[in-house]
Amino acid sequence: MLSLIMVVHVLLALILIGLVVIQRGKGSSIGAAFGSGTSGTIFGPRGATSFLQKLTYGIVFLFFITSITLSYLSTNKTKEQSNFEKIINSNTDKPNPQQPATVPNISDKPSNN
Repeated sequence: MLSLIMVVHVLLALILIGLVVIQRGKGSSIGAAFGSGTSGTIFGPRGATSFLQKLTYGIVFLFFITSITLSYLSTNKTKEQSNFEKIINSNTDKPNPQQPATVPNISDKPSNN
């Protein structure tokens, strides 16, 4: 689930960058200085900017939601081990059968006196 949210988060970031680059600032074209007719566009004189702004606000909202979700999941998840760590830990976690240390019995040895 974390990786799915991460992919969505990156896609939202790329879409957000694209939307910001597409939008124009107020008065950025020469035609705007002379009041040329932008009212003949599909969205009307102010419709395109408000549509792009609303779309940008929606993407920003989703981006913040995924950011908060990712930070919550990363701080509250239990530590998962990688496959390599699982292999290493499975080899070290097995009980190693060791023979108990034997102490020689002194009475069993013949004396060389």
